[in-house]
Amino acid sequence: MKRILIVDDSPLIRASLRVLLEEQLGKEVAEAENGSDGIDKAQKVHPDLIVIDLVMPVMNGIDASRVLKRLMPAVPILMFTTFADPHLKNAALAAGVQAVFDKTDAATQLIDSIQQLLLDELAPASTSAA
Repeated sequence: MKRILIVDDSPLIRASLRVLLEEQLGKEVAEAENGSDGIDKAQKVHPDLIVIDLVMPVMNGIDASRVLKRLMPAVPILMFTTFADPHLKNAALAAGVQAVFDKTDAATQLIDSIQQLLLDELAPASTSAA
């Protein structure tokens, strides 16, 4: 079963995303409450995908994403934040984040991207038409 790690300082956001991911996608979900905790948890649970917030105590999402990308370069990271302005989006992408989603938008976009990334990971490296 695919594992997703949610890193967000809001217990409400973590719980809401957990329900969506478990019920809609049938994925195993782990949680962390800040960037530092997220790095520790990622090394323990070996997630297939990480959803991370930008603004958190202890370590923010951009700094944590840089570390996570060094430790787990193949694991996609999606940022889910209320601060999705162009400057911060560019900083997140430079840190290795695959995409940035605004929390004020519907979570549908985030769920669709997670599903697509996990499907892409399962797809064969090359396909040939018959």
